[in-house]
Amino acid sequence: MASQDARLWQEALAQVQNGGGGPALPPWLWQADLVARTEPGQARAAAPRLQVRLPQAARPDDLSAAVRTAVTRALERTMGKRVELEFVARPAGARGPAVGSAPRSAPGPAPKPAADPAGGRWPARIAVATPGQARSWPSDALRLNPHYTFENFVTGPCNRMAHAAALAISDLPGRSYNPLFIHAGVGLGKSHLMQAICHKVRAHRPEVSALYVSCEDFVNQFIAAIGSGQIEEFRYRFRYLDILVIDDIHFLADKERTQEEFFHTFNTLYQAQKQVVLSSDSPPHEIPRLEERLVSRFKWGLVARIDRPSFETRVAIVQKKSKLRGVDLPDDVVRYIATAVDTNNRELEGAVIRTIGYASLSNRPVSPDVAKEALRDLAALPARTATIQQVADAVLVRYNARLSDLQGKRRTQSVSLPRQICMHLSRRLTNRSLGEIGVFFGGRDHTTVLHADRRIARMVDHDPVFRGIVEAIERDIQRP
Repeated sequence: MASQDARLWQEALAQVQNGGGGPALPPWLWQADLVARTEPGQARAAAPRLQVRLPQAARPDDLSAAVRTAVTRALERTMGKRVELEFVARPAGARGPAVGSAPRSAPGPAPKPAADPAGGRWPARIAVATPGQARSWPSDALRLNPHYTFENFVTGPCNRMAHAAALAISDLPGRSYNPLFIHAGVGLGKSHLMQAICHKVRAHRPEVSALYVSCEDFVNQFIAAIGSGQIEEFRYRFRYLDILVIDDIHFLADKERTQEEFFHTFNTLYQAQKQVVLSSDSPPHEIPRLEERLVSRFKWGLVARIDRPSFETRVAIVQKKSKLRGVDLPDDVVRYIATAVDTNNRELEGAVIRTIGYASLSNRPVSPDVAKEALRDLAALPARTATIQQVADAVLVRYNARLSDLQGKRRTQSVSLPRQICMHLSRRLTNRSLGEIGVFFGGRDHTTVLHADRRIARMVDHDPVFRGIVEAIERDIQRP
């Protein structure tokens, strides 16, 4: 056996033996030979065909299915590609040790990970767990935030569906909601939920192989694989998984060849009933320049939206974030922070950190006055405590309309534009959720409110005259 083949064989067996929890290897398996399997007239296959020639007196039937699978997977990880492995008895007259003789090399430490196409290392976050090896993952294998767990996720009306779906997936991947597509604005908990799935799977289902990666990393690795001619290795890394979790899938926009590759990756996993979890800053049909066939597939499972948190949910988030830092904030401070910051969870956490840090540096107990000083750049935000009725009254005066028209079914321009301005300003200036705003304006769906908010925001950006009208209405609402 060539020295390179011998090294691959020894490294693969070392992986199985040192992985922990895998099948026990018969001692004589270390004496087997690994050789390429060639067949006359056959074209070179994408997946190498290898043959394991067992020691004399050993038979292929002596190997259990678990051992065969574990050794094959270990070889694939070592070589960085899929292989076809065949176990055969050593041909008569071939040289080689007999069963019972001393092994030619003792098991060594687990091998280093395979090199990437560019000659470096594949990113550490690409961690494929297989039976018997999952428990030996390095602690940073997936580069997960240790705080992004289900226990630290605050649920409320704004995210309850996404949270429940993520929990179901972590228990039964590929069976509950496939794919799961989570969309939300910045800092509302998409990444938290996706990493929570990985945390729970790694802790409670080590036999499940999982991969968490950003879409940007997916694109960069695909480009590197094309440049090095190792596209088959790239495909193996992404298509032979139980769970594929990709954050910010909207990064695929305008990348035609990567979209084509991901389309086939998605199909391979979906047809094998493997779980796919995706996130984006917008629903599938609103991702610009994304192929229609991908949009269609993203809708096959569950599309779950995470909305801005309500006041009650923000209070719970502030309490949770402060307790994670070992501080119990007074109730009046919690309420102040939840009122001053109503944009997203990330800014809420930042406000908590700033308040606690400011109190510590100034050697003062945490109080509402300390919180106001720490967050003085947010002091202009109490106007966000306006009510939907106040917003509607200001718009009605400006457009000389009636509330019954805004709450009715009419869709003429004279009614729909004031209604959409009301929805836009209600989202900016009140603590109400999309659903609550929609109910006020005639029981409309949250998607209608979201569409109105985005349409008015675009008009404000592109029409200075219209922007002046909206700003004047906003001043009327905020005027004491």
